[in-house]
Amino acid sequence: KSIHLIMDRFKRSLIGYYNYYCITDNTQTVNGFKEKIEELLYKWLNRRSQRKSFTWDKFRLFLKKFPLPTPRIKVNIYELRKEISYIL
Repeated sequence: KSIHLIMDRFKRSLIGYYNYYCITDNTQTVNGFKEKIEELLYKWLNRRSQRKSFTWDKFRLFLKKFPLPTPRIKVNIYELRKEISYIL
């Protein structure tokens, strides 16, 4: 498959993951997940041919050209408590 299709799929998957898991106090875990995804992407892209396609330096340049989305807090649970305080 082409690099554009692979990176588009990764971006959509990461955005969905971030939308579900990016809440207050979970950013460290989500950042760790993004790092693991980058490691797996490096591994999988190097398996596309019989010889290595990327070194880590070359892979970092590749990620600058095709950046993965960065995690941001989507829901602040402390502000959410203020909105539903009438229920509690």
